[in-house]
Amino acid sequence: MRQLAPGVHLLLGRPPHLVNAYLVEDVLVDAGTRSARRRITRQLDGRTLAAHVVTHAHPDHFGASHAVCERYDVPLWIGRKDAAAVATATPVTGSGFAAAVVSRMRMPAPHPVARGLTEGDEVAGFTVLDVPGHSPGHIALWRDHDGVLLCGDVFVNVLRLGAPPKFLSYDDLRNRASMRRLAELRPKLVLFGHGRPLRDPDLLRLVR
Repeated sequence: MRQLAPGVHLLLGRPPHLVNAYLVEDVLVDAGTRSARRRITRQLDGRTLAAHVVTHAHPDHFGASHAVCERYDVPLWIGRKDAAAVATATPVTGSGFAAAVVSRMRMPAPHPVARGLTEGDEVAGFTVLDVPGHSPGHIALWRDHDGVLLCGDVFVNVLRLGAPPKFLSYDDLRNRASMRRLAELRPKLVLFGHGRPLRDPDLLRLVR
């Protein structure tokens, strides 16, 4: 586990930065795929965990959520409009090719949602921002005093910084609006669901 900012740690992955999960104070943010369960629990065992937050209801972010919540007896929190997707393990996707791909995937185990997060809620010193588009209820976490942003998949930083693939987003135009909103915050540290951390606040504003 690597510290990136006060109270914010990146869980180590294989390969690094492909699918990220973070420990923010005593809250786990995202839980990778189903196969990430052992990797995540090895790093969390011996630590105090109070809750588990999922940025959005895609299977590469709540894949190990059920296992984590059961092992540590912690509640699962997610954006209100994505709650049903995790509780039933039926992610909402775009139409066409994306829907066909997801329908053939082995879904993570469902898990009850204890709290549906909305704009302005606080989680471990961060403020919840509603940033829909990649999924209907996608959230980001923003810490204003030092400019740390956990953006989920509103942006991705694999190979290059940009938007997630259109076919994987529920509504690409709404996600673009969420991208603009987050870029205007000019964060000093951006933490992605996929990709390396970014410490240049101007780069987000250049993404088209």
